[in-house]
Amino acid sequence: MITAKLPVSAPAQKHKHTVPHWKRQLAAVSRWLHIYLSMASFGVLFFFAATGITLNHTEWFATKQKVSQSKGTLDKKWIASKDVAKLEVVEYLRSTGVKGALSDFRVDDSQLGVSFKGPGYTADTFIDRDTGKYDLTETRMGLVAIINDLHKGRDSGKAWSLIIDVSAALMVFVSLSGLVLIFYLSKRRTSGLIALAVGAVLCWGVYMVWVP
Repeated sequence: MITAKLPVSAPAQKHKHTVPHWKRQLAAVSRWLHIYLSMASFGVLFFFAATGITLNHTEWFATKQKVSQSKGTLDKKWIASKDVAKLEVVEYLRSTGVKGALSDFRVDDSQLGVSFKGPGYTADTFIDRDTGKYDLTETRMGLVAIINDLHKGRDSGKAWSLIIDVSAALMVFVSLSGLVLIFYLSKRRTSGLIALAVGAVLCWGVYMVWVP
């Protein structure tokens, strides 16, 4: 009786090119950061991208300034003495509807000058120290001026300044996580890096050739 020997399959060999665990972890973390940071920061990144256009082409979005003037009288005891009651003066002006942050408080012998500034907004007040009468001029420069000032962080306060810093950090993390991910896409790695290099060279070329 002849018994045929069945071929015995060789034990599976480990793949020589198995990706190390730390690389897989780095890819997973980068993908997670790229997706969720992009979603979490979408609103603020979109805002700064869109306002980059309005800021770079202000002539496309011209708006008329609205100037309003008003008069009134302060309590003379706040301003008659050598030590002007600045807090009371400022709070009174705010109670009349003045916006923005206090930017200047000038004290002269006969007159006070109090100025407020905010995004797309200014208010200037001149107060007669003898009579307590004041003239207030408010200038509102429209929506485009407001968002342009917010883009630049001008007269927008410390809280908005923090928003700008956080959004800049988010842009850095989103960009770097995307750069890390491209190295794990073997079919797109070369074309992606070429696109990166071309973009960088184009920006450098424009700066060198056309920027005064």
